[in-house]
Amino acid sequence: MRFVPLPIAGAFRIELERHEDDRGFFTRCFCADEFRAQGLVGEFPQHSISFNARKGTLRGLHYQADPYAETKLLRCTAGAVFDVVVDLRRSSLSFGHWHAVTLTADNHDMVYIPAGCAHGFQTLEDRTELFYAIAPAYVPDAARGIAFDDPRLGISWPLPVAIVSAADQARPRLADAETFP
Repeated sequence: MRFVPLPIAGAFRIELERHEDDRGFFTRCFCADEFRAQGLVGEFPQHSISFNARKGTLRGLHYQADPYAETKLLRCTAGAVFDVVVDLRRSSLSFGHWHAVTLTADNHDMVYIPAGCAHGFQTLEDRTELFYAIAPAYVPDAARGIAFDDPRLGISWPLPVAIVSAADQARPRLADAETFP
């Protein structure tokens, strides 16, 4: 695995090192020891899947409030997504900034999102699926979000938004959201 730092402090794109031959390839997509050696979370008690039927579906920007702030590790297992991380840590040099990566089933890359960041994505293809590893587990009362269309953030979503939940349409802007120290 190759850990590529992103402009959001503590976030990484993880490129998998494939060992290929005439059968296909083999790669390791997680090793707790390698993650801990990078100073990253090495245990994920919850694993989830997000399946999205239609291209242009937008989910996010989601996070959990302290003391349940989530660290996420995700990979696109079918289709493609424009995956966005927003830093909500006021003490961070990247506070209020966002960064996006394109994850596809074909590139096999992953994104590591540290606690204190919001996460969202837009599907670039029909029938797109994401696999998440999350720490700690989901706590419904701690669930939060910020507006995906907040002009302060200015996220350049690549497609018109085809589907977005009512809850995500009603999220507060960053200036009014609960953030982290």
